[in-house]
Amino acid sequence: MISITLKDGSVLSIDNPTDCLGVAEKISPGLARAALAAKVDGAVCDLSRIIDKDVLLEILTFDSDEGRRAYWHTTSHILAQAVKRLYPDVKLAIGTSIDNGFYYDFDTEEPFTAEALDRISGEMKKIIKEDHKIERFTMTRGEALAFLKNEPYKTELVSELPEGETISFYRQGEFTDLCAGPHLPSTGRVKAFALTSSTGAYWRGDSSKKMLKRIYGTAFPKQSMLDEYLAAVEEAKKRDHNKIGRELEYFTTSEYIGQGLPILMPKGARVIQILQRFVEDEEQKRGYLLTKTPFFAKRELYKISGHWDHYREGMFIMGDPESEDEVFALRPMTCPFQFQAYLSRMRSYRDLPLRYNETSTLFRNEASGEMHGLIRLRQFTISEGHIACTPEQLEKEFFDALDLARFMLKTLGLDEDVTYRFSKWDENDREKYIGEPGQWEEVQTRMRDILDHTGIEYTEASGEAAFYGPKLDIQIKNVYGKEDTLITIQVDFLLAERFEMEYIDKDGSKKHPYVLHRTSIGCYERTLALLLEKYAGALPVWLMPTQVKVLPITDRQHDYARDIEARLLESGVRVETDLRSEKIGYKIREAQLEKIPYMLVVGDKEQESGEVAVRARQGGDIGTMKLEEFIKKVLQDIETKQ
Repeated sequence: MISITLKDGSVLSIDNPTDCLGVAEKISPGLARAALAAKVDGAVCDLSRIIDKDVLLEILTFDSDEGRRAYWHTTSHILAQAVKRLYPDVKLAIGTSIDNGFYYDFDTEEPFTAEALDRISGEMKKIIKEDHKIERFTMTRGEALAFLKNEPYKTELVSELPEGETISFYRQGEFTDLCAGPHLPSTGRVKAFALTSSTGAYWRGDSSKKMLKRIYGTAFPKQSMLDEYLAAVEEAKKRDHNKIGRELEYFTTSEYIGQGLPILMPKGARVIQILQRFVEDEEQKRGYLLTKTPFFAKRELYKISGHWDHYREGMFIMGDPESEDEVFALRPMTCPFQFQAYLSRMRSYRDLPLRYNETSTLFRNEASGEMHGLIRLRQFTISEGHIACTPEQLEKEFFDALDLARFMLKTLGLDEDVTYRFSKWDENDREKYIGEPGQWEEVQTRMRDILDHTGIEYTEASGEAAFYGPKLDIQIKNVYGKEDTLITIQVDFLLAERFEMEYIDKDGSKKHPYVLHRTSIGCYERTLALLLEKYAGALPVWLMPTQVKVLPITDRQHDYARDIEARLLESGVRVETDLRSEKIGYKIREAQLEKIPYMLVVGDKEQESGEVAVRARQGGDIGTMKLEEFIKKVLQDIETKQ
């Protein structure tokens, strides 16, 4: 007799060993039909997994992240099988599930055209209809290398595995692929799919390696779910900041300047300026001291901080890094620079906490395939700050840094879709980090206690820590659902010692402070991108580059329109006047396309009465009012940041 504890806490007893799908059938035939994979004692596996001991079991359906990934992973194998049927000479690289579907990379000289994707989709439908059983089996390393002798990319992956390791494969019909799994029981379980695009992708993301052809797709258990998703994607394309930002002239790019190096046009530059002033003013209220540090430094600075050994590939270096001559590098972060301000004199415990902030321009050598619009760049600006504090002050300072970040998100209207991730070190990959295991465990335990005291819900992720300490990542999704880190708060227990940062404690002894690395709004360019997507270009009044546009109906009102513009400017309102010889309807439509919050239409009647006819971006015509009354209204919108 075997006892199986289900996710809801109930216990199911069975007489003989069985597989997970059989258990799902015992619980409910409906659950068995929806089952995609299983989680046995916390490990995700195939439904064919034999249960031969007392276990904690969870049946995974499409409602779970792991279930969706198994569904999409299986569809990626169906894609590869279809490509191999149609193009036998194509070499297979890697296929996997992603946040919103799947992809597979292929080595072929010819790109996959729209017509080719249609042919591949047709073949995938045949494979699904054939309903091939998906079977897992294993080989030794030597057997796997012999089996994959005609697949150079798979052979490379197997060659990197240690001797003696058992390697798993999955077979469906005539097609077999190297894979860790898990997969659905058969190809017929996939009901509705779509191939969405084809792009280039470097093998293993390395620009020095061959460019492969990648096919993206997604799949769902019902056609209606697929249709709903595809409709949402089309809507997302309309809100993509890369489209809106260019159309509304917030930013542009130039191939002569390069990828990840956008040119902020007047509108984009104005919004970034507004955000920077807002952040710096708020940080000043909260006790931060503003610094301004150089954009680059000698490699010796980065050797002390550890960036030279742990982050050099992500840095732009000026000179031969192996040379004994003086070598400089653009800064990828500001911490070692701001530490020099701390080191300018000896500190006392009475000086702490010491909070430095800076609007920092940073430079990171991102891979070309990683960059998109304003989301990921090679040069960007960040609201960076560092807090030196005593151990007793650490929790309060962490709370305050988190409170500042949440205040910023709420003010910008970006607080609804964020998640929190506790990013830890990977104890199995210690070369990535500085410090000893005992130090990491002690600080991570302290940080977990602090996070628990904040009351926020968070997930944990190993291997996502900075090389010098664990961090809280505030994650946010773009319009396509891809998650990026917007704001971080890092607990650093190592760099103060490396830089010999000390303070005199109450007992007269010298001690190293804790350092919190934090941002309050993250990367300004990424924040602008998220704002453009959330509001579809119609930013809140306080952030809009132009808040009011004055629209005279005829040339007779030009002087009156200029007077209105001058009075608005004196009141601190950003305003433009459209003096073109166009019909008023055309001017209104253009202002609406520019997402202008308020339009002031003025004709003979308004000029005679000293009034303005107000049209709002939302709500249309809201009537005629005295200019003083309108100024009061728009200033209230700006002040309250509605």
